[in-house]
Amino acid sequence: MNTFPPSNLLENLPKQFFASLVKKVVQYIKAGHDVINLGQGNPDQPTPKHIVEKLKEAAEKPLNHKYSPFQGYRYLKKAAAEFYQREYGVSVDPDKEIAILFGGKAGLVELPLCLLNPGDTILVPDPGYPDYWSGVALAQAVMVTMPLREKNHFLPDYDELSQEILTNAKLMFLNYPNNPTGAAATEEFFADTVKLAKEHNLCVVHDFAYGAVGFDGQKPLSFLQTNGAKEIGIEIYTLSKTYNMAGWRVGFAVGNESVVSAIELLQDHLYVSLFGAVQEAAAEALTGPQDCVREQNRLYERRRNILIDGLRSIGWDVTAPKGSFFAWLKVPNGFTSEEFANLLLEQAHIMVAPGIGFGSFGEGYVRVGLLADEERLKEAVRRISSLEIFKK
Repeated sequence: MNTFPPSNLLENLPKQFFASLVKKVVQYIKAGHDVINLGQGNPDQPTPKHIVEKLKEAAEKPLNHKYSPFQGYRYLKKAAAEFYQREYGVSVDPDKEIAILFGGKAGLVELPLCLLNPGDTILVPDPGYPDYWSGVALAQAVMVTMPLREKNHFLPDYDELSQEILTNAKLMFLNYPNNPTGAAATEEFFADTVKLAKEHNLCVVHDFAYGAVGFDGQKPLSFLQTNGAKEIGIEIYTLSKTYNMAGWRVGFAVGNESVVSAIELLQDHLYVSLFGAVQEAAAEALTGPQDCVREQNRLYERRRNILIDGLRSIGWDVTAPKGSFFAWLKVPNGFTSEEFANLLLEQAHIMVAPGIGFGSFGEGYVRVGLLADEERLKEAVRRISSLEIFKK
């Protein structure tokens, strides 16, 4: 059989850092170990029942078995506009300022292809969601990282960016509540971002995947709530986390009309559209009862408190996240992030994600998901407390 080599484009894609970690976990499970998986970002709760029922009902309609409109049904765009008005007081035109996406990841990977030419500069947070790098590689763009440091509350310091970089940059990715750090953005930070973007003709892409998960009574801010944000940017929202619809692959981009148009043009060449029944169920999620979202947020906060309080009680100096369903924990002295993650897996049978997998400034941390029930989190703390490094 002939073997056909992949293109240079595929050869230059970033390696999937976590693939080897997952493979190692599978080996431990096959060996009979009870592994507590806190390393991945897959929601563990079911999709709310009323959304599933809408899908079942919509799947019976013959119309939904035909090709959907390439750019999606207007009723879903209208539902997204209603959602933004209700949740954030932001008015958007469903016909010009919303693009339906095949999940948030698709939009994030597509945007560099939509707006950049080979050699153009894009600003990306470090640490950050690794799939940002995929879009950069596909667009053959130049990536400049913006360090996220604890001393600056994991917000980029724009004063660190040279005038040359700002002049060359065309696109910037931001993400709050943040994956992996759990940090939250402030009104002042978003206002500074808009000001910078206007000065340098920079398009800002705010990844709002964890927009529904904020703690201590603080609702996460939408970037589009910032005065002037729609003029210079776009926000990517996904139903994966808010409504536990990760496998449904549905999200939307909201904001600048020219960027929405570019996304829709690219998607016209890549896809037809989402299954109509999924679009109906997504509209139900956005406009139907929201009690499930509030209850889920309380669930994540309870889990956060159990984990953070438990780890502090055994002497691990950790910081509580302000949002998302992740905790970003400093590793004990003497370990790299990979070494400590390996120690937890090998000796406590707990999977966490080493920070170096999110960028060089992720070194010294591990990311822990709040995606196991309260008893499993208590068990994780108990196992960690038995490690030699935490024995007093």
